[in-house]
Amino acid sequence: MDLTGKTVLVVGSGISGVAATELLQKKGIKMVLFDGNKDLDAGELVKKHPVFADIEIWLGDLPEGGMERIDLVVLSPGVPTDIPMVEAFRERGTPIWGEIELAYHFAKGRIVAITGTNGKTTTTALTGEILASCFSDVRVVGNIGIPYTSVAAETTEETVTVAEISSFQLETTQEFCPKVSAILNITPDHLNRHHTMECYIATKERITERQGADDTCVLNYEDEVLRAFGERLGSKVLFFSSKRELERGLYLKDGTIFYADGAAKTPVIATKELQILGTHNHENAMAAAGMALAMGVPLPKIAEALKRFRAVEHRIEYVTQKRGVRFYNDSKGTNPDAAIKGICAMDRPTLLIGGGYDKDNTYDEWIESFDGKVKLLALIGQTREKIEACARAHGFTDVVLCDSLEQAIDICYEKASSGDAVLLSPACASWGMFKNYEERGRLFKEHVHALQE
Repeated sequence: MDLTGKTVLVVGSGISGVAATELLQKKGIKMVLFDGNKDLDAGELVKKHPVFADIEIWLGDLPEGGMERIDLVVLSPGVPTDIPMVEAFRERGTPIWGEIELAYHFAKGRIVAITGTNGKTTTTALTGEILASCFSDVRVVGNIGIPYTSVAAETTEETVTVAEISSFQLETTQEFCPKVSAILNITPDHLNRHHTMECYIATKERITERQGADDTCVLNYEDEVLRAFGERLGSKVLFFSSKRELERGLYLKDGTIFYADGAAKTPVIATKELQILGTHNHENAMAAAGMALAMGVPLPKIAEALKRFRAVEHRIEYVTQKRGVRFYNDSKGTNPDAAIKGICAMDRPTLLIGGGYDKDNTYDEWIESFDGKVKLLALIGQTREKIEACARAHGFTDVVLCDSLEQAIDICYEKASSGDAVLLSPACASWGMFKNYEERGRLFKEHVHALQE
């Protein structure tokens, strides 16, 4: 779609909206900003984000006749695609893009794109570090915290962009086509947005929609949905497995990651050389290695980068030790499956802090994963009673309901013994109590560091 002479409606005034506005202005595209929050003040918005100073701003509701003026709608990821306003634009035939599609429209170079329910951020950061050892211009963007639109105008044909892509962002892709893609895993999440698992799975699979025979998709062989999906793809497929030896792909065996090309099986790295904990992180390392191989990075360079890489903030991040008690920040464990991985990574008795915003998830498998390792479950937020009921139904009764994160930390510290771990791994989103999981993790670390020995 040629945007010359068109008017674009940017929906949402947050980080994505700001970055989309900046990109459109750099490209000389006429635009209007819309935010459905009628309590916002246009003057305050401009003061906070000067990029909005010279554009028309609509707040609360679309003005009469406004819809007819718009040629393209660009949604921020947090805006559902099925709200009445978006449906009305769709019925008029107005194209609906997200910030990923907008960025891709203007960006140059090759893109490596990662999605999945869990492990995206670690895998994206790790992939970026590996590729940076071979390519001179590597940009790491997307759901990891840097909007793709904020760097798209600066990219060249030499750029390699590594992007973490959420299901919310994949809902609105059209022409988006990564050279290499990866789907790490698919487990229930965001069902309040996608409504059914079938819809959620189909949305994740959209990352491959435009890929052809010269492109590559990296998939988790141990995910039955993805194993079957790989058989239907028109692109090259590279599997990774943490449970079995593969004839082609990456696999984990006897504490070592191997790469099999069909002729030879080459050891890549021993897991004890990695600085990230848990089998799920070994899977992330294999996925990152697979994408790097598809981009032509030699195995020795991949191994060097894997050895250097440290855990990303808020993902089973070691914080400190107080009175012999080790504290871990896994605030990015925002769904039960991610939180299960946090529990599995612990190698000692654990006092667990969970709970938060309700995304219509169930918590049975999470509770079952405690398997004698969890000594105490301290719950906060909207889901605390729901999770408590689930825990008691599974026979786990060492539960305490807390009014704040700080109270949960204090109670866990009081009841912990030397050699135990206190783990924040909520299995829930942060909304309602915190702005985002980053704020939740930062406040956890601040309070932990302030604890008296």
